[in-house]
Amino acid sequence: MPVRPPFPARPRPAPGVLAALVVAAAATAAQAQTSLPVTPAQRATAQQVASNGVPLSALADNAPASHTVQRGDTLWAIASIFLKTPWRWPELWGMNLQEIRNPHLIYPGQVLVLVKDGDRARLMLGRGQADGQAPTNTVKLSPRVRSELLDGGAIASIPLQLITPFLNEAVVLNDDQLAAAPRIVATQEGRLQVSRGETAYVRGDLGGARSFSLFRQSKPLRDPVSNELLGHEATYIGTADFVRADGRTPVGDLPVPATFVMTSVRQEAGVGDRLAPVPARDFSAYVPHAPAGPVDARVVSIYGEALTAGQNQIVAINRGMRDGIERGHVLALWRAGAAATDRTGEKPQPIQLPDERAGLLFVFRVFDRVSYALIVTALDPIRRGDRVSAP
Repeated sequence: MPVRPPFPARPRPAPGVLAALVVAAAATAAQAQTSLPVTPAQRATAQQVASNGVPLSALADNAPASHTVQRGDTLWAIASIFLKTPWRWPELWGMNLQEIRNPHLIYPGQVLVLVKDGDRARLMLGRGQADGQAPTNTVKLSPRVRSELLDGGAIASIPLQLITPFLNEAVVLNDDQLAAAPRIVATQEGRLQVSRGETAYVRGDLGGARSFSLFRQSKPLRDPVSNELLGHEATYIGTADFVRADGRTPVGDLPVPATFVMTSVRQEAGVGDRLAPVPARDFSAYVPHAPAGPVDARVVSIYGEALTAGQNQIVAINRGMRDGIERGHVLALWRAGAAATDRTGEKPQPIQLPDERAGLLFVFRVFDRVSYALIVTALDPIRRGDRVSAP
C-alpha cells in the first residue's frame, strides 16, 4: 500500500517579530484537505524511497505473513514487526509519486499482508473475511484506501502524542527577539503570577491575532564542539486569549493595555512574559527517510534541561535547514568511545575506544541552525555532545 509524505506547510501571515518563527511550520485543517503542489524536496524524498518493496534480506527473521492493525498501532511499530530497520517502512509500502500530496492512511481492523515476489517483498492491504465464512488460506487483495485527517482514527507514522506539545512549544530564535514581542505589563489585582482563567494586561503589536502562546526569557543554545551561538530557545509558559483591545484614557490620554485571559498554563505567567500568536495544528503526516548525504552533528541540549535523556524524550541537535536537515529525517545516535590504556606492549599506551551506536532519532521540527528530534530508541542514556550521524 503506498504511503505518501506530509502535506507541504503553508504558513498563514503572522504579525510580530516572534510570530513568523512560531507559525512557519503550521497549516490549518482546511488547508490540509486541499490539493497542494508537490515541493522539490518531497518529490526527491519520494523518488529516493519509491520502489517495488524491500529486499527479502531486509525482512525481520520472524516477519509474519499478515498483521491486523490494532488501535494504538503506528506505522513505525507495524514496520518493526516486518523489518529489521522499521524506519524504512515507506519502502515496504512503496511511494506513489502522483499521489504524494496526501498520506495513504490505514485504520484499525484492516489486514496488512506481506507479499513476496522474487527477491522483493512489500505490504498490501488485504480484504478481511466476511462474517460467517470459514477460514481460508486465500487472502483476496484490494486497493481499498481511505484518506482522511489523522484525527479521524487513522494510524499515525509515529506516536504523535509524544511530539504534539513541542510543535507549538519548542521555539528557537535566530536572535534574542523576545524583547520586541508583545508583553504582559500588569496582572489581575496586582498579583505576582496569574494562572488559568485569570486576567493579564498586555502592550505591544498584536497584529489582529486572538490566541497567543506565552514565552519567558530565552536561553542560548551553543554548539557543544565550537561553542558557537546557534540560537535562543524560548521557555514556554502557556496560552492566553484576547478579550478587549487596548486604548487610551479620555482624560490625560494615558495608554490602556489590552485585556487577556489565561487559557492554559505550563507555568504561572507574570509581568514581562512575551506573547506570540498560536499556530494552527499541523495535521501533516511524517514520513521517515534517511538524509541524502552524510551528517555530522551533536546533541545540543535535552528539552526540559535534564542531564540525560532516554527513549521518547526530545533533544535538540546542532544542524538545521541550512545544513539540509528535513522533518522526517532518521538519524543515528552514537556514544563516544571511552579513553583506555593498552598495557599489552612494553610500555602502557593511551588509546581511544571506538564510538558505539546508542539509538535512533526522528527529526520532527527544523529551524535554521537547530532541529528538534524524538529519541525513538536508546540503548544508553543520551547526553549533550553525543554524536549524531546518518543511519
